[in-house]
Amino acid sequence: MSEKKELVLDDGRIESIQYQSPEQLYEDLILRVKKYHPSDDISLIEKAYKVASEAHKDQLRKSGEPYIIHPLYVAIILADLEMDKETIAAGLLHDVVEDTVMTEDEIREQFGDEVALLVDGVTKLQKLQFMRDGDKPDRLEMQAENLRKMFLAMAKDIRVILIKLADRLHNMRTLQYQKPESQQRIARETLEIYAPIAQRLGISKIKVELDDLSLKYLEPEAYYDLVDKIAVRKSVREKYIQSIVDEVSEHIKNAGIKAQIDGRVKHFFSIYKKMKNQNKTIDQIYDLFAVRIIVDTVKDCYAALGVIHEMYKPIPGRFKDYIAMPKENMYQSLHTTLIGSNGQPFEIQIRTFEMHKAAEYGIAAHWKYKEASDGKKADVSEEEKLTWLRQILEWQRDMSDNKEFMNLLKSDLDLFSDSVYCFTPTGEVKNLPAGSTPIDFAYSIHSAVGNKMIGARVNGKLVTIDYEIQNGDRIEILTSQNSKGPSRDWLNVVKSTQAKSKINQWFKNEFKEENIVKGKELLNTYCRARGINIQNLLKPDYMEAIMRKYGFRDWDAVLAAIGHGGLKEGQIINKMMEFYENDHKTVLTNEQVIEQIKENSQNAQNEPAKMRSGNGIIVKGIHDLAVRFSKCCSPVPGDEIIGFVTRGRGISIHRTDCINILNLPEIERERLIDAEWEDTPDKETGKYLAEIKIYANNRNGLLADISRALTEKNIDILSVNTRTSKQGLATMLISFEISGREELIRITDKIRSIDSVIDIERTTG
Repeated sequence: MSEKKELVLDDGRIESIQYQSPEQLYEDLILRVKKYHPSDDISLIEKAYKVASEAHKDQLRKSGEPYIIHPLYVAIILADLEMDKETIAAGLLHDVVEDTVMTEDEIREQFGDEVALLVDGVTKLQKLQFMRDGDKPDRLEMQAENLRKMFLAMAKDIRVILIKLADRLHNMRTLQYQKPESQQRIARETLEIYAPIAQRLGISKIKVELDDLSLKYLEPEAYYDLVDKIAVRKSVREKYIQSIVDEVSEHIKNAGIKAQIDGRVKHFFSIYKKMKNQNKTIDQIYDLFAVRIIVDTVKDCYAALGVIHEMYKPIPGRFKDYIAMPKENMYQSLHTTLIGSNGQPFEIQIRTFEMHKAAEYGIAAHWKYKEASDGKKADVSEEEKLTWLRQILEWQRDMSDNKEFMNLLKSDLDLFSDSVYCFTPTGEVKNLPAGSTPIDFAYSIHSAVGNKMIGARVNGKLVTIDYEIQNGDRIEILTSQNSKGPSRDWLNVVKSTQAKSKINQWFKNEFKEENIVKGKELLNTYCRARGINIQNLLKPDYMEAIMRKYGFRDWDAVLAAIGHGGLKEGQIINKMMEFYENDHKTVLTNEQVIEQIKENSQNAQNEPAKMRSGNGIIVKGIHDLAVRFSKCCSPVPGDEIIGFVTRGRGISIHRTDCINILNLPEIERERLIDAEWEDTPDKETGKYLAEIKIYANNRNGLLADISRALTEKNIDILSVNTRTSKQGLATMLISFEISGREELIRITDKIRSIDSVIDIERTTG
């Protein structure tokens, strides 16, 4: 027994090296790379170090150390993850484009496309800055867009994110040199974005340290209190774990199983989270330490489990088989909680060496070394690890609303969320977020199953659709072709991002069909009221010209736009009538031509072709123009317009879709006159009155948000009128001055993105 090994307690972190000179750190880096890399050629890394050292030579960090220290520490962290040499080189160079005069093209020229791509990816991510929800009105939307960029880079080359995680880890280790407010912001950003990404990629070595360092700056009192309390009884706990390790080692050896047995330390953030969530003191948490058994094969894992359960009494319900059903990040282990000989509970984890490496290094453990760009695709295991990223991108495509994307993404990245495992009727395992319902399950099978769902059976019994799925449930979804589709109430019930996204997508598609039908009806009604044969206008050439003019990909999209009010049916029909009349000009006889010439010569002196007003308007055939803009529809440059000859007040200019023009009695239509905007590209445009009507769900701060959106666009508000219905629907009529239709479109797009806004339309009389 004298040769008994000293207890090894694994804290799950990457080694943190104390400050050394750049030269010493570089030597340390090369030693680490040579330990695992199959090639002895370190010329790429050496060259990267020299270039980075020269580029950063006059720069210092806030600590006063030479700046090159930071890229070296990042490279060492990547070497501890056993990354390929291209990634190590990119880690050394990751700040040179951002912080020095060196360009991306120079990187590409000296190191090739692969290293340049990685450096460029990290450079772009350097600009991301996460802010807590509600700090500023537009921050949430900016944050969603930034996270999208991050995931796109991630899907393009995962090594970009690994470099960024290493960069963030070293910055967190040196956070004491930042101002307190910067410490808070960076720590919050780390806890809410970077640590969950490390967890999703299975890199626990980085994840646990990011968690603990974040806690240190976000909750310093709780952190240091925890450190002190754990230190007080450290020797007692270590002695207890040593005794268990000794007992287990003897029994495992007697069973003929080759194994490495050591202790595992629960990290501070995990303890803090458990104390807070379960309202426990540190003395009530029994898994501060655990025993880890690492064996050669999966068969040995279960054999070791049998030995352990013979030695100690297992606690019911505390056994988890992550080998048969791995976590989303591909983590595999057997977890069991047992009662020790002194009555104190403790945890044992059993896994193979391969599983252990995957648990510590995640996707980095599966990286394939290569001497050059050999063009090989990622293998199956790497493809599986990227499933989460592809889900994110799929959800992003299904959602146009940045805020909605952000909310869904945050819930899916939630540090405190867990998973629930259930079965299909055929025995297939489905992994869903904790708290999921049969609706989540249905949409995880297929959109069509969810959309046609009318009920569900769990373990053979009918349940309500808001039933919370439990581990091991066998679920059968009941569907009907007569189902009218999902209910909006389902959005308040479902837990998974996938289900919410697919339900929202269904409503968008359904409303599109309704709007197409409504658009057709509006066109037909407009034509019938004016005696126009619509079949003469629905020619492929005319429809194509309309789609080009308004930027639509197909005719259904045009009809849908008319249906929801984005386009006016009068605009479309009038434009198509122009096309039709151009194609069907009247062919005159010789006698008619001669008669026409006589009439033209008599009238020529009285009828100039076009006259210009001082308002940027061209009106056909009128002298001494007195042109004014009608207040009923407030036309602006870019609108299709028409003139109306008033009695004694000159010509009033209206939009062609103005209700007053559309409903003009036939006897009055003779007073309509063609008008158009004067084409003055070189002249400074004036200001024109515009009026919009906004429909929104009323809430505190809504008017302030809309006013801010206009102010940010340098728009002067002339008047605001609001009213709110008993149902909480707010209607706002806002007048302001703009330079033209394009500016108006930009403004309305901005207002549409404001939370609670339902629709916007221009006043038409």
